[in-house]
Amino acid sequence: MNAKSSQRNFDRRGIALLAALIFIVLFSAFSIGVLSLSTANVQTASNHHTSNLARSSAESGLEYVRYWFSGVSLPGTTAAEQRFVFFADELESILQNYDIPYENLVEDQLFLIGTAESPILLQAGSDRSFYAEIRPLGTERIRVWICGRAGEFERTIRADFAYGTRRHSVFDFGVATKGPLGLWGNIQIEGVNISVESDVYIESENQNNALTIVGNSQIAGDVKIVNSNAVVTLQGGKAGIGGETGQAAIDHHVQTGVPATEFPYPNTDYFEQYVDGITITSANKSSYSSNTTLENVRIAANTNPTFSGNVTLKGVVFIEYPNQVVFTGNTDVIGIIIGDGDLNDHSGTSKIEFQGNVSSRSVSELPEEQFGDLTRETGTFLMAPGFAVSFGGSFDTLNGCIAANGVTFYGNAGGVIGGSVINYSPTLMTLTGNADLYFNRTGISSLPAGFFPEIVIHYDPSSYLEIP
Repeated sequence: MNAKSSQRNFDRRGIALLAALIFIVLFSAFSIGVLSLSTANVQTASNHHTSNLARSSAESGLEYVRYWFSGVSLPGTTAAEQRFVFFADELESILQNYDIPYENLVEDQLFLIGTAESPILLQAGSDRSFYAEIRPLGTERIRVWICGRAGEFERTIRADFAYGTRRHSVFDFGVATKGPLGLWGNIQIEGVNISVESDVYIESENQNNALTIVGNSQIAGDVKIVNSNAVVTLQGGKAGIGGETGQAAIDHHVQTGVPATEFPYPNTDYFEQYVDGITITSANKSSYSSNTTLENVRIAANTNPTFSGNVTLKGVVFIEYPNQVVFTGNTDVIGIIIGDGDLNDHSGTSKIEFQGNVSSRSVSELPEEQFGDLTRETGTFLMAPGFAVSFGGSFDTLNGCIAANGVTFYGNAGGVIGGSVINYSPTLMTLTGNADLYFNRTGISSLPAGFFPEIVIHYDPSSYLEIP
């Protein structure tokens, strides 16, 4: 009986060994399976991470593109079908400044930033990069495809940009000047209805002495200055801004380092269509020098006429450049005065000067049967790029904006201005004497006649699309 029992125990020891081996094999296989699954999961996670990095690279590329596009502006007179050509040229200049590789293929309606073979690295030494393809989408929009890379992965997104205009312009202010501003004497800049009508905008980017107010002069509104290092000087117990004097006026009513706003382009050529009257030249100017009425008249370059007595100007007075035109008597304007000069000429050599009194009425008061569409060109009294303009006499109302390369009020000049005073010159703009300027900009909702806003590029976030 003991022998049989011993035999059975021996048999069981063999079975246990076999079972142990089976379990070892099973656990080994399970471990290998778990290891393989874990390795696959790690690889999948790594691929997913790298793929997300590729998408992130594309989105970073979109931010770069948006930044570069923000520096693009086109003349407001650019024809719709020529927008992409001008856009490509502007973008090319911007990319050159940053040493970014590109291809301007406007003849193929295509602009490339980087290429698949030579993408733009997002960080030196990394494998993250992007390249972009830009094409016009009709005449109102631009479409951009941006391919982002990370390792061997690529992800593409698509976005649209629309042509538009800037939100704000210098016509949001009573006085706007690219150069500094000086008020000496008894100057009052006020709003007819509310003080913001007399707000002042100053760039003065090349001169830190941006605003000087001396004597009893005051600005009823607030002042915004682009130059972050601007110095504002108030001399005299009554020199003030925003109803306050001294340091309180500067602390409460002056902002420096503000973003630059737009000076719309003055398109003087636009008004040539209305000039169908006589042309005044050096040979015949004496015939029209005193007590005269002029309708849709042209003053030829280098004529340099002086008008005395009572002068009535109807329609458009189109002054060619260069020229020096002086009005010494009483001038009655029912129309628009145009100086067809060079916007980049700040010399003051060409000028339009009103030494006497001026009265002004809108072109809408002209008979439509005689002056036609001109009667609807409202909002502008004087547009004279390249000309220095000065006023030395009083006026009841100047019915529209005044824009020139240098604007001066002196003596007893003053009255109501139905718009803004715009100085395109970086040189000092001065108001001296006893000039009181009252700005009435209430109800003005569009740009004055002849001014065209810059065309800029706006990103349309609703157009964002990931390309599978």
